[in-house]
Parts: sequence; structure tokens; C-alpha cells
Amino acid sequence: MDAAKKVNNPNPRISANPISKLFFWWLARIIWYGKDHDLEMKNVYNIMPADDSEFLGNKLEENWKNEVHAAKKDGRKPKFFTALKKTFIWSFFYYGGWVLVLAAIVRTMQIYILGLFIWHFDPRAASTQEEAYLYASGVIMLGIMTVMITHHSNMGLMEIGMRVRIASSSLIYRKILCLSSSTITTPGQVVNLLSNDMSKFEQLFLTLHYIWILPIQGSIIAFMIWQSVGIASLAGVFFIIIQTIPLQGYISRCTSKLRSKIAIRTDERIRLMSEIIKGIQVIKMYTWEKPFAELVNCARKYEIDVLTLISYLRGFTLASCVFTERTTLYFTIMAYVLCGHSISADKVFSLAQYFNILQLTMAIFYPLAVAGAAEAAVSIKRIENFLLLNENVPLTQSSSTIKDTSILMKNVSASWTTTKIVNTLHNINIQIKDKKLYTIIGPVGAGKSSFLQAILGELKSLQGQIQINGKISYAGQEPWLFTGTVRNNILFDQPYDNVKYQNVVNVCALMKDFEQLPYGDKTLVGERGTALSGGQRARINLARAVYRDADIYLFDDPLSAVDTHVGRHLFNECINNYLRNKTRILVTHQLQYLKQCDYIVILNNGQIEDEGTFVALQEKRAIFLEILMKVEEVNEKMKEPLKIDANPMSDIISNSNDEDTEKAEPQETEELLAKGSLSKLIYWKYLRSGASIIMIVFFLFCMIFGQIGNNGCDYWVGYWTRQEEMRIKAMRELQHSAVNNFTMLSSTLRSTRQIENASNINNEFMEFVTTTDYYRKDMSNDTISSRNFTINNYENIYYLDTNMALWIYGGFIAISIVVTIIKNLIFVKICMNASKNLHNFMFSCVLKAPMSFFDNNPSGRILNRFSKDMGAVDEILPSTMTTSIQIFMVMIGILIQILIINWWIIFAVIIMIFLFGIIRKIYLPIARTTKRLEGIAKSPMFSHVNSTLSGLTTIRSTGAQEMIRKQFDEHQDLHTSTYSLIIATGTVFGLALDIVSIGFIAIVTYSFIALNDKNTFAGHVGLAISQVLILCGMVQYGIRQTAETITQMTSVERIMQFTELEKEGPFESNPIDKPSSNWPSKGEIKFDRVYLRYSESKLPVLKSLSFVVKPGMKIGIVGRTGAGKSSLIAALFRMAQLDGTIYIDNIDTKKIGLHDLRNKISIIPQEPVLFSATLRNNLDPFYKFHDADLWSVLEEVKLKHMVDSLDYRVEQDGSNFSVGQRQLVCLARAILQDNKILVLDEATANVDPTTDALIQTTIRKKFENCTVLTIAHRLNTIMDNDKVLTMDQGQLLEFDHPYILLQNEQGHFSSMVQETGKAMTEQLKQCAKEAYERQHELL
Repeated sequence: MDAAKKVNNPNPRISANPISKLFFWWLARIIWYGKDHDLEMKNVYNIMPADDSEFLGNKLEENWKNEVHAAKKDGRKPKFFTALKKTFIWSFFYYGGWVLVLAAIVRTMQIYILGLFIWHFDPRAASTQEEAYLYASGVIMLGIMTVMITHHSNMGLMEIGMRVRIASSSLIYRKILCLSSSTITTPGQVVNLLSNDMSKFEQLFLTLHYIWILPIQGSIIAFMIWQSVGIASLAGVFFIIIQTIPLQGYISRCTSKLRSKIAIRTDERIRLMSEIIKGIQVIKMYTWEKPFAELVNCARKYEIDVLTLISYLRGFTLASCVFTERTTLYFTIMAYVLCGHSISADKVFSLAQYFNILQLTMAIFYPLAVAGAAEAAVSIKRIENFLLLNENVPLTQSSSTIKDTSILMKNVSASWTTTKIVNTLHNINIQIKDKKLYTIIGPVGAGKSSFLQAILGELKSLQGQIQINGKISYAGQEPWLFTGTVRNNILFDQPYDNVKYQNVVNVCALMKDFEQLPYGDKTLVGERGTALSGGQRARINLARAVYRDADIYLFDDPLSAVDTHVGRHLFNECINNYLRNKTRILVTHQLQYLKQCDYIVILNNGQIEDEGTFVALQEKRAIFLEILMKVEEVNEKMKEPLKIDANPMSDIISNSNDEDTEKAEPQETEELLAKGSLSKLIYWKYLRSGASIIMIVFFLFCMIFGQIGNNGCDYWVGYWTRQEEMRIKAMRELQHSAVNNFTMLSSTLRSTRQIENASNINNEFMEFVTTTDYYRKDMSNDTISSRNFTINNYENIYYLDTNMALWIYGGFIAISIVVTIIKNLIFVKICMNASKNLHNFMFSCVLKAPMSFFDNNPSGRILNRFSKDMGAVDEILPSTMTTSIQIFMVMIGILIQILIINWWIIFAVIIMIFLFGIIRKIYLPIARTTKRLEGIAKSPMFSHVNSTLSGLTTIRSTGAQEMIRKQFDEHQDLHTSTYSLIIATGTVFGLALDIVSIGFIAIVTYSFIALNDKNTFAGHVGLAISQVLILCGMVQYGIRQTAETITQMTSVERIMQFTELEKEGPFESNPIDKPSSNWPSKGEIKFDRVYLRYSESKLPVLKSLSFVVKPGMKIGIVGRTGAGKSSLIAALFRMAQLDGTIYIDNIDTKKIGLHDLRNKISIIPQEPVLFSATLRNNLDPFYKFHDADLWSVLEEVKLKHMVDSLDYRVEQDGSNFSVGQRQLVCLARAILQDNKILVLDEATANVDPTTDALIQTTIRKKFENCTVLTIAHRLNTIMDNDKVLTMDQGQLLEFDHPYILLQNEQGHFSSMVQETGKAMTEQLKQCAKEAYERQHELL
């Protein structure tokens, strides 16, 4: 929870002048720098004051509180939407005004003027060249206005979206800090709220205004179309409305239904993933990869099924964008022509433009807005539900009158859930006096931890009252560490006081550890403290509690994770001496300390079974203490001072021979950051993971064919209007010139014909008469009737038959519609397949990665690949790719058409493409690096949330919520600084492209006037300019979409990185080396000069270990914390790289597959791991055993009474079982496997003596003929073993029967035994002696 690392770099936008703001000149510096350098965090500008996470969070929190308050008054449910509205509505509507001006006024004016401009080229027009220039300039000026307004308002609206996200995230985080412990939220759910639900706000506001602008803009445009074509306009407007609103409405309704389904399924998959990543070590040791892979694939398939439907809908919507406007135009023209009118260029092309705008609003913006609003509504609902979860109400410090009392509990009953029949704590009455040491003991699941939680106020009491006088400090049972230095973990927001700090470090026995850590107490601890051994984590956790000044200290079993002598040091020095003037409550299973306690409370089944001083209880001879009667003089002080030889899990021992260790700050392993540009191979890999070559070829064919249909429509309209113009020109020639001129002309006319077609002359004749009749109204000065001419010279004038033209036009339209839809659906299918395959491939690779990968990468980083990157590949990538492909096809089509009309425009096109290339070349590196930085800035936020959730109790008991919230806000601000840069650079990029496009439009437009030799067809001008205008908005949208595609491809790249991780050795054996199915039949283990290292660069942890374990022997492995005991197990399981050989029953373990090896060794791990599934799946995920077998093992481990069926749900992390019970479940797994070799990794650390005895006897009984290796912290568990192996710093010191080792008074083992105190030493010696004699009698 270190503060974000960010260099101060003031934002030039704050001090920029209006002109600079208008043209975004303030960004020039960073853009110029970024085109040649990879940007780093230090180059990124600070955030704007308006985007500050704390400021926005406070504003929204205030509004939300007011809303909750108001809702309470009106007796309704509070609405999160109201709070958002109050916070952001004004800035939102400011931009709304601009968008309205743009949509309703600027755009329509531009088209109206365009119509006048095209009319100038019509044979019937009377406008002068000056007027034409005026019209052209008008079109261009309005174009510039459009560009400016669009970009500024888009940027503003994107920033509002960003602010909504920031404020909501901040609010959600504040909510996390006061969540009640009884509410069931999984980290997966919260992370999903913060990643997927929040990203819904980012693009939402861009289109939202169009919901209310649509009717205004629609009616204005409908009026303009009516002016142009009269009654025929109804056909078009009516058609476009039907085609968009009901259809789109229906589609978006379906989408939002599916969307809420997906959210749940994604939550589920991410929850699964986070559990798997947490429990990966256990999964590997149990060889459970297969069932878990099945589970995830299943969850994934379940999710993809819905995703595919949504994507199909989306594909269809995108396809409709292409043909809506064309079909509408077709119907309008058809209605117009069939009403007996003749088409003209100015009308056709201004119609095309009007429909283009209408379609943009109706078919693209409006559905986007509705769908976005619907999705956001689902997210707002989810956030609202989260914000309304129960909160933790802190216990008020009472100013109670009772003297000398720290805590008073009266008739307290409490339960974690409201549904439980039995309370967790029942009828507790106790008065805890000042400055005394209280010890709470009791069997597993008796409610000891819950007792402390009740005092902390984490567990709500259903009845009774708890009074607390004084500040509380708490050390939890499972050590909680956050990412940061060891020192920060201990200080945890307290000021650093050197003397006090050194004292605390001393009494918590951390001095020796600090000497061995590479950077002392400045060493970085990974998430969950991965770099430290279990004992070190526990002691740092304890040191944090002790460093705080408080009146009451609660310790939840801090002594179980450490060796006996360290435990004794902690008890004597820390709990009994350093804190002697404070009230202390200690939960423990280490009964040898009870004599030194002031008061003992025995809990059982949530009730106080007995309480009193040691002497009083001894007189009552409470059953629980009978075990203790042997312990005589624990109080005998140790003769020798404490020697702590903790060598942390060498993961971090590096040769720190640098003199400047002080200065050298450790670095976290950087996230894999690809540099430079994406390789083209990625695209091909992506496509190939989704489709066969044939499918790709078919897709390409559809693409080209569909585009022919689209451009055919446009070209045909232009051609048709030209034919009409030629006819009108010819008519005029006929009227005004003598017959001889006319014959000359008719021959030229004949040669210019493009289509020879002599069809039913009468028909045409009649039609011709009617149409020319119609035109007489326009030709005011032509009073001469032209009929006689017409009849005489009919065969010389040729024109298109209307029906024929409409049929050809319709054919193109049909091709366009059908092929475009097919093309999109195929592409979506390809993308979905790719998505599915990539995920499964990445997951299987992650499962096969070696343990070192999971130790070096925090879970947030791995999860980020599975949530954020996978989300991008699932949802964003298919649609951006489809859009990019579509737009590029359209652009190529347009350019080809313009070149056909005016070939020399190719020079302008080349210049334009060149400029586009330059702009894109400048922008892309920046887009890529900022996007990557943004991805990296996001990970710490999620890690922070994860670690907050796991340490909530600790955070609340220390009252550090403020500090942690500030840190979250800092992480958010860091992310915002990268994100707002993405928005700003994107906007500049779009603006630059549009300015180039406007230049191109200007060239095309003016060139038509300048080169007008009275032979320029209005149809040509109309087609060219209307296409170029479409080009303007489209180019920047298209290049922006490709850039977006490329940035989203980084997600594919990141996923691909995870598919190239190094793998652990072969999982399956070669057929030649595969051991027989009953191997190992004896269970002999032989280590031969074994070295083990956790990574190439680090020193070995095990150094030249050699020993032999005979079949069926029981071996105890002892040593100080960090002596390499757990590493020895890692070597046996081949969890890391080892040199040397390990033989099991004379087979070299290196030669057999990991699954074959790990499957044959049972383990009960140090931290018992349960997965949230049924109890049956937790015991037997492969479904190998019958129910009866499962019930019998549950009975043997005394858990049968706990559950009513094998389908009993285990909650996340097994939280509905106590630690001891989880340990018993692990024991049950081992009994089921029934292997010849069993490994116990200090499996009895968190268990009370009765359960401990149960585990010990079960193991002795069930595994009598097996080889058992026990890593022990408590020596009494291994005294009757056949041999003891003593280790230190990864080397073997002694290996023999405990009795023989004890004969050597100077031996390592002897000194460990003596540290337990006189009485205990005698007892242990006696035990060893008896075992030795028993063994020899047998012999």
C-alpha cells in the first residue's frame, strides 16, 4: 500500500491561453517528445484539479449521503443515479447545448448550401461564378465549425465519463472500508465492479445527448427534405424511422438482458480464477490442474455463449449502419420518380446527405446512447446494491463507571449470519480487568477468533452489550501484509520512532531476520508477504500490533506459526514483559504458557465452559488441563539467551555484497511491458486462433463483394442523374438551335451513349412527353412547345428507362444488405472462437507455469490479464475490428469513385494520404505507450483493493482507513493522469485528421468551379462532393478505430505473453520411464547431493542434501524458521529447479512426469486451502471415490457431524470452516489418497491440543506402513519418530533417532529441546527413550 510513484509534472493546460486551448497547442510538447521516445510515468502530466479523486469522491459521497438521508425520510430506496445526477448534471448539459447547435443548425445549413452549390452546375441554373464561390466557402466554413465543436464537446463528454468513473470508484472504495464482515462479497465481485462496470461510463456520455436531440434534429431535417421532394419525403423518413427506432430498440433491449447475464457469469469466472491463483501451490501438489481447468473452461463456455449472442446482435447493428441510408434513399427516389418527377443532382445528393445525418443520429448515435444507457443502468444498479450493503458499526467507547475494567461483556450472543440456527457466541458474560493477561483456549471451532472479533465490533452482537474502555490493537490469526517495505508494514501509518521501533523489533524476534533480508527492513514484501517464511510473516504482523500505542491488545494465536523457542521469546519478552502494563487477550493452543497467565477462559461451542486462574482451574481439574498436568515448571527461565537463526525462505537471499545496501532500494518485479510496436504476427495469430484458412478467405470474398454492392448503389445514382441531365441538355439544344445544328449534335450524343437500349418506344415516348411537360414549368422563357421536335427527332435522343433504373438500383441495394450482414456475422464468429481459444490456451499455460512465476507476480497482475485484457478481447476488439474493416472498405470505394469522375484529383489524394500517414505516425507511438502506461497504472488499484479486502479487520482495528483511502485516491490519480492523456491526445489526433480532410474538401470543391467549362455534370459534382464530405468524418473515425484496434490488440499481445511462459517439466512420463501403477510400493526416499534454487539468479536454498529414508519410516524435520524445511518439501515435489537427484523406490524423480510424481505423495500443507465448491469437490475433484468412502473419512477426522450432505457449500477460502477444521479436511484428503508417502508441513500449528491429538493418532493409525515426513515446530509431535533430521540454512546437521541425538548434549537438536524449559525437556527425553526402547524390543 505504498503511495503511488509519480514525479510532479505540472499540467500545461491549466495555464494555457484560449487559442492554445482551442487548437490543443498545450499538448504539443508531450506529443513531440512521444513520437521518438517511449513515454514513461515521469513524462505524464499531473491531473487537472477537477479530476482529483479525493475531491470528486467527497462531492459524490456528500450527494449520496444526502440521497440516503432523503430516501429514509420518504421511506423509499435510495437511488445512486440521483447522487450522480446532482454531482455532474450541469457540466453535462453545457456540452449538450453545443451538440444541439451542431446537430440541428450547423449540419443542416451545410447541406442546404451544398444543394445550392450543386444546382449551380445544373443546365437550368442561373447562378453566377461568384455565388458559386460563396456557396463553396460556406460549405467549408461550416465544415470547420463542425470539426471544432465535435472535438471539443467529445473531449468534454469523455472527461465527464472519466470523472463519473473516478468518483464512483472512490465511493465504492470508501464503502469497502466500512463493509460489515458478515456481508458476503468476493474480491472478484469488487474488482469486476471497479473494472468492467466502471468502464461502461467512459464512452457513455459521447452519445447520450442524442436521445433528446433526435426529435429536434429529426423534425428540422424532415422539413428540409419535404421542401426538396414534397410528398415523397414521407417514404424516406418513415422508412428510416421504422428501420432504426423499433428495430434498434428491440436489439438494445435484448442486449441489456444478456448484459446482466454476462456480468454474473464473468464475476463467477473471475472469482474462480482468483481462488485458483491463491491456491495454486496446493493445486500443483495435489495434481488437481485437470478438474480446475475443466471448471474454468466450463465457466468460460457458459460466458462465451451469451457473449456470442450479444456480438451477433452487435454485428448486425454495425452492418445496418452501412445499408440504412442507402435503402432509405432508394425508397425516397423511387417514390419521387414514380410520382412522375424526374430526378436531379442537387436533390438526390442533398437528400443523400440529409439521410446520412439522420442515419448517423438515428441508427448509430441513438441506439448507442440507448444501449449505453441501458448497460450503465445495470451497472448503476449493481453499484447501488453494493453501496447499500450492511456497514460495520464501530463499537462506541463507553465511559463506563466500572473501575479497572477494560472490557465488559454482558449476556452477549452473536452470529456471523442471521440464518444460523446456533449462535457463534452464546451468552458470554465476562469482565476483563486492566493490565492483566487473559488467555482464551478451546478446541477447534469453539469461537475463540469470533470472541476477539466481537470485541473489535466486527461480529455484531444480537443481544447483550459490550463495553470497551480504551484503544484496541489487534494481530490476526492469518498474518496480513501489504505490498511495501517491511518497515512500512510494521509502522502502518504510525510515526517512526527509532527507539520504540528497535524495541519492538527486538521483542518480536525480528533482528536476526532483518540481518538476513537483502535490504534489511527496507526489503519489499510482495502481496500477501510472498517473499517471507510463515514465521516471519506472523512476527511482522505481531510487531505491527505491538508498535501501536493502545490500551488493549488482542492476539489471535500469534505463537502457532513459529518454533518453540521463538514462541517462548515472543511470550516472555513481548507479551509478558514489553506489554506488561496493558490489557492483553491472547488466543492460543500453546498450553505450556498458561501458568504465566493472569486468567484463563475456556471456550467451547461458543460458550464459556470454564474460567479462572491457573490454580483455580487446576483445583477444579478441568478436563482441558489434564493434558497439562505433566507440564511442571514451564516457568523455569531459559538459561541461555535466545539465539534466533531465522533464515527466511531464501527466496530473497541474494548476494548483497554491495556496500550501499542502505541506498539500494529494492524494485518490485516490473510488469512485463512490451515496448515498441505490435508485431504483425499477432493479428495473424489472433485470426488463426479463431478460424480456418478457408473461413478467412470466404470472409475476404464477402467483404469485397459487399463493397461492390455498396459503391454500385452510389455510382448508379450518379450515373442516372447524369443521364437525366444529358437528356435535359439535349432538350434545350433541340429547342434553341436549328435543325442542322441539331443533327450534328445528335451524332455526338449518340457516341457518348453508354448503354444502347431500344426498348418499347411508345412507352418511353409517352413518359417522355409527361416528363418534359413537367419541366416546362421550370423553363419559364421557353414558350415554344417542343413536342413537334420531339416527335420528329425522337430516335436521336436516348435516355434510361425508369423501371429499369430502379431494378438495377434495387439489385445493388439487395447485394449490399445481404452480403454485409453475412460478412459481419462470419467475422464475429471468428472473433468469438479466437476469444474462447485464447482464454483456454492462456489458462492452461498459466496452470503449467512454475511456482516461481506465482511468487514473483502479484495476483492482481495475473487476474488483470484474465479480467481486463480478456474483457477487451471479448467485447471491444470484435466491434472495433469490424468497424475498422468496414470503414476502410468504404473509404477505398469512395476514393475509387472520385478518381473515376476526376482523375487528376489523385494528386490531392496522394498528398492527403501522405499527411494522414504522418499524423498517424506521430500519434500511434503515443497512443500505444499511454495505453500501456494506463494498463500498468490500473494494476496497483486492483492489488490495493484485494489487499484491503483481506486485511479489513486489521485496517479497521488500527483506524487506518483514512490513510488507506488516501492511497487509493493516489493510485486513482496516477491512473487518471494517464487516462486523461489518452483522451486529449486522441482528440488532437482526430482534429488534425479532420483539418486535413477539410483541406481536401476545399480542393475538390473549388476545383469544380475553377474548371467549370459548362460541361461539368451536376451529377458528377454531387457524387464527388457528397462522398468527400462523408470521407471527412469517416477518415478520422476510421483511423481512430484502427488505432483503437491496435491498442486493444495490446491485450491480445499481453495474453500471448502469458501463453509463452516457461513451463514446468513434462507432466506426463515417457512411456519407457512411466512407473508401474503401484509404484512406490515401499516408500523409500533417497536424496543425493540435492541443490534447490527458486530462480536462476538466486543462491541455492538447499545445499548438497544427502540422506536416505527407509520404507515406512517416520521422520521429523526440525530447524529454525527459514532453515529450508519447506524447501525440502518443494524439492520432493519438484516445485522449483533442483540439481542432484532424488530417488523414490530407486526411481529417479526427474525422469517421471510431474503428475505421476506429485500424485503419489500426499501432503497436508501449512496453510490449509479450501475452494468454494461442494465439500465433495474439495475432497475428491476427480470423482474417483464412492460417497461411502467420503463419509467414512469425514467420520475419521470427526467432521461428519458438521455437515449434513457432501454437497455442503464451502464458502470462498473456506471461511465457513475454522482454520483447524480446514486442516482436518486436508487430512481427510490425504487419507483418501492412501499413498505410501505422506508429508506434513507443520499441519498442527493452528490446532488445539485435542484436535492435534486426533490428527496425530489418525496419522499413526492410518499411515502406519507409510513413510511420513513431518516438518515440526512443536517437538512433542516428533519425539516418537524413527529419526529426526535437523537442518540449518539449507544444510543437514544431524540425522538419527531422537534418543541418540539427545545423548549429545552439545548437539543442535539437544539445544532445541532444552529451550522448551526444564519440565518439558524431561518429558520429551522420556518420550524419545520409550520410543527408542519400543523400537529395539521389536527388533
